[in-house]
Amino acid sequence: MLKVLQLIPTLDRSGAEKQMVLLAKGLPRDRFSVEVATLTRGGPLAAELEAAGIPVTNIGKRWKVDPLALGRLTRFLKAKRFDVVQTWIFAANSYGRIAARRANVPAVITTEMAVDLWKGKVEKAVDRRLATWCHRLVGNSRAVVDYYRELGVPEDRLAMIYSGIDIEEPASSDGAATRTSLGLAPDAPLVLFAGRLAEQKRVDDLLKALDLLQHVQPELRTLIVGDGPLRSRLEETARAYDLAGKVLFLGHREDVPRLMAAADVVTLPSSYEGLPNVVLEAMLHRKPVVATAAPGTTEVVADGETGVLVPVGDPPLLARALRDLIRDPARQRRLGDAGRARVESHFDAQTMIDSFAKLYEELN
Repeated sequence: MLKVLQLIPTLDRSGAEKQMVLLAKGLPRDRFSVEVATLTRGGPLAAELEAAGIPVTNIGKRWKVDPLALGRLTRFLKAKRFDVVQTWIFAANSYGRIAARRANVPAVITTEMAVDLWKGKVEKAVDRRLATWCHRLVGNSRAVVDYYRELGVPEDRLAMIYSGIDIEEPASSDGAATRTSLGLAPDAPLVLFAGRLAEQKRVDDLLKALDLLQHVQPELRTLIVGDGPLRSRLEETARAYDLAGKVLFLGHREDVPRLMAAADVVTLPSSYEGLPNVVLEAMLHRKPVVATAAPGTTEVVADGETGVLVPVGDPPLLARALRDLIRDPARQRRLGDAGRARVESHFDAQTMIDSFAKLYEELN
């Protein structure tokens, strides 16, 4: 039986964290003994791991550069003698590769979940320096693998495993009741955005599109679910556009599936992605997606078949795509049904879990 550690900065409800928990819970217990370590702190997903009987250890990193945390992580890896250490997100990828090298871990896997255009010279230099300090760098889409290949990661260290989602029939939900509970008209057309309120997601473009739409589709309402560094600024922008009451900022929610079930359309106006979880969740719920043709997203959304793709940074075209889809319920259903079929055939969580399990065993 292989001892596997999943190392990630936190256990917040974001895309990488959800994928890690899905993988940790799904690995066969007769072949793998799984633990999780958080580099910085825990989070709401810790409860799922606890319920699954998966131990969680917090390393307690306090500063951006924290040699004491690196020392604690190294000692932890030496004491536990893991066969595989898999790291997620930049901080854990960096600290994890260094500590695993010092601890002589037999197999180290770095997981990259986005085409990280945010990275500057320092972050890129760290990635290049540590490129050969793992046995595989796994991207969750072809776009992510291409990005790291161009960054200089050797070809023999690269692999691609698509993110996955549990294929299940979502619980039935009363969309009209959900709208009413939010203070909306029960028959109001509803658009949903769910994600981190940060530059990458370009929610300001969505607000510009909604500003245009309110003059031709005044009954349209939009839910913005999530939090982040730009929330205050985005709320101010919405007020400036006179979108109060038409755009609801809901913050973090534990009932995103219920809100998604009530929505007519899910939108994602990002500048870049990896393989966006919110799109997989929308397709699972048979919801059509209006998204930007961002790296990563284009591997999930088939334009004109499961949703509509528009250029990055073009609010008028985003507004037109949302308007046309909102006005055509039959097309919504057709795209939504095709999206469900696509997620079942391409993005089943079990395929993702089996692929990582095979990789662990190949490296040991």
